[in-house]
Amino acid sequence: MERLTMIVLVVALLLLGIMLGAVVQIPLPVALVLGALIGCWLLVFAVRERMGSQRRSH
Repeated sequence: MERLTMIVLVVALLLLGIMLGAVVQIPLPVALVLGALIGCWLLVFAVRERMGSQRRSH
């Protein structure tokens, strides 16, 4: 089980490196806007997941 966790961690870090390499190629304002959009999407997703889990538990 620990080995699988380590493999997942390595893959995640590899993907993070690829994404950061792609961000370097675009202008900073575009990267900031895209980062803000992704952050908002993650926030909405987290709120919806929390509200959905609270509804299921009641």
